[in-house]
Amino acid sequence: MKRYFIKLAYDGSDYFGWQTQVNELNVQDVLTAAIELICGLKDLKIVGCGRTDTGVHAANYYAHFDVEEALVDIDKI
Repeated sequence: MKRYFIKLAYDGSDYFGWQTQVNELNVQDVLTAAIELICGLKDLKIVGCGRTDTGVHAANYYAHFDVEEALVDIDKI
């Protein structure tokens, strides 16, 4: 199992906070979909360092996710 940490910032103006919410646009779901698409993953679970309210921005936010195998072969870099 490999764990990846992400440091990010976002403008929360168009989002209903960080955490997944049914029928509401949120940062966690948008980030999850983007990482799944870019990395070719499915059913990714991203854990954020906290929660934000609707419209709140984040300047220094951390999250992590786990995958079975490394996304990059270090020996090939």
